[in-house]
Amino acid sequence: MADFQPDLVAEALRELDAGRPEMREANRRWQAMVRSPRARSAVGRYRSVLGPPEQTERRGIGDLDCQALTWPVPLWPGLRFEVLTVPGGGVVTEWLVRAPGAAGPELRTVRDLVPWSCTVDEAARAFAPARPMEGSAPGRWRLACTAPDEAGVPHRVIAEFTWGLLQRLPESSPVLP
Repeated sequence: MADFQPDLVAEALRELDAGRPEMREANRRWQAMVRSPRARSAVGRYRSVLGPPEQTERRGIGDLDCQALTWPVPLWPGLRFEVLTVPGGGVVTEWLVRAPGAAGPELRTVRDLVPWSCTVDEAARAFAPARPMEGSAPGRWRLACTAPDEAGVPHRVIAEFTWGLLQRLPESSPVLP
């Protein structure tokens, strides 16, 4: 997230009473765990780092009987980190979602798409139909949609997300009649 929002990351580190060295060390340890020849499964890695999930539920997606595991996120109490697995343990998504019962943002215009304000799912629902697109790296997504400006003029938007949380809108242009 620091690639897109370094000021917000610095503020989050202060709120968590952590510094850049601790952030780099946590990332180094995570990368070592992911790349280890004795690597655990993705869910095993999350369980070892985050502890037992707060909630585990079955979720049907088409013919698949998936499992969704969620963990609280201290920095964002209104969000949960969700890992969605398919039978056999493969991971489909690893991202932030709105916590059950937590109010999401009211997304009505392009101006409401503020960094760290909404999840992929919230933006997709608010500005449907939306088209998911591949991101620039694992854990990153892009979402193409049309959202009005304050005057009601529709704009084509490409929103970029990291771990499911909005980071920026690098592209936005009015829709020509």
